[in-house]
Amino acid sequence: MMEDDAVLLVASTAPDEATARRIAQALVERRLAACVNVGAPVWSVYRWQGAIEQAQEFPLWIKTTAARRQALMQALAELHPYDVPEALALPAVDGLPAYLEWVRQEVKE
Repeated sequence: MMEDDAVLLVASTAPDEATARRIAQALVERRLAACVNVGAPVWSVYRWQGAIEQAQEFPLWIKTTAARRQALMQALAELHPYDVPEALALPAVDGLPAYLEWVRQEVKE
């Protein structure tokens, strides 16, 4: 089981820059994320409802902790326009101690 103060990187995407920025702002304002990086657009190819789709999307890299993961996932589902938004939580296995502590402090309830 993961410790509550473990730092996570949550990967997601948004359909356009405005949506990506809106989600990022809301997650940081709610202290669910210490930081959200909004990346340059990428092409995604995926199967949805039996058809192969292609779309331009904006990646989101969300920094949080295990303790805030569930609330972040709920907020992401609420804020996101997709029926099934991407949300993959990856553990940060290492990092600069000062940065990891900053993430922990920024998302404390």
